[in-house]
Amino acid sequence: MKVQQNIGTHVFHTPFGKITALKKDGVIKARSIRYAHSERFQKPVPSSPSDVDVLIPEKIPVCPQNISPLLEKMIEETNVDSFEVNESPQYLTITRPELIDENKKLPVVVWIHGGSYEVGCGDLPTSDPSVWVKEQDIIVVSVSYRLGMFGFLGYDEKRPPNLGLFDIIEALKWIKTNITSFGGDQENITLFGQSSGGDAVAHLMITEGVEGLFKRVIIHSAPLGLRNGRQKMSAEFFRKTDRIKEGTDVMKMMEDYKPLVPSMMKYGLKAAMPFGLQYGYPPLCEENETVARWIENAKKYDVLIGMNDDETAFYLRTSESMNKYLGKGWGQKILDKTIRLTTENIYGKPARVFAETYAKAGGNIYLFRLHSTIENNYIGAAHCVDLPLIFGNETAWKTAGLLKDVPWKYVHENGKKLRARWADFARTGIIAGDAEIPQILELKKVLP
Repeated sequence: MKVQQNIGTHVFHTPFGKITALKKDGVIKARSIRYAHSERFQKPVPSSPSDVDVLIPEKIPVCPQNISPLLEKMIEETNVDSFEVNESPQYLTITRPELIDENKKLPVVVWIHGGSYEVGCGDLPTSDPSVWVKEQDIIVVSVSYRLGMFGFLGYDEKRPPNLGLFDIIEALKWIKTNITSFGGDQENITLFGQSSGGDAVAHLMITEGVEGLFKRVIIHSAPLGLRNGRQKMSAEFFRKTDRIKEGTDVMKMMEDYKPLVPSMMKYGLKAAMPFGLQYGYPPLCEENETVARWIENAKKYDVLIGMNDDETAFYLRTSESMNKYLGKGWGQKILDKTIRLTTENIYGKPARVFAETYAKAGGNIYLFRLHSTIENNYIGAAHCVDLPLIFGNETAWKTAGLLKDVPWKYVHENGKKLRARWADFARTGIIAGDAEIPQILELKKVLP
């Protein structure tokens, strides 16, 4: 029997304590639950259960970060008044349908946001999962974690690497313990990450301390082509930021590291993501062990991995300097070729090799590619174009430069089909039948 709660608030009784959630437009949202806390450059400490009600905070906690002019232009402007900067941003938000079947447990999707391990948070309006949750009868948990200097740059015991990854692991432990109280199936948890979030999800498959915490993964636009040979760059960036590591004004710290980033350009494409996961430090293995670990775990996790056709157009076709010199004639052809080559090197070939290797090891894996069939769409299927399709929040995306000249009807109709397929995968690990969508999606099960 389906149960509908009254409009307003709803209190969940969980092992963690009583949690107040907001009911609105057909979903119940328990926002900004603190799953852990941390001191600077220390591992996260899980939050303890409490008899005190967990209330909805006034503002959304967000890790200190610099606002990206490109993201402001292509995705959304940041309403700074709705966020509160917090050096310990270990919060998660649970969104579930208001109408539930009390006799069934819903599949759970855990959203790990992207942003080059440097910007973003789990609770941005552009990744509000309410539409997806209502349509497909699933639960989505959005996770925030430490970024940049605080989460993904380290070298020694005083300032260890991979702290943001440790944050995500604590979030997964919290979800495993408490999600049943929200109507979720603790035995059917799918990790879903985009961009650096996809990179994190791929590596969580081979991370220590995650046994039993999830069953499936969805990996969008993971820059796996940037994952190798980062040690020298990370070490140099670490040394150069040492002088600002003890700053008391976190936003000044953000400003102070920005001038150091251009000096990393000598490391090539990798410098596009100066922060990141670091091999050979807990909880990750050595770099030369990664492929063997993925092969070893191939039968543990169902995988859906893929990318967009024109990923790097997000950066290259929006560059004023690029368009000034390469916007016409032969210059346009050079720009198009550069987009194709960099997209394949950073995203395409690594995803394909990953899928083929995983399938040969006996893993259940699907490979997808999103494309655009709209004429005069100057940017094509660029990086992040998958987000409005999956999350479907028209209000948040209506002014996005990424969707310039793209009718929302096209986004909604094709996005609804995509959301259904992705939800099927989260439910069963299978995308049955002819799952391709001619307007936007190529998809295949990869065979050994």
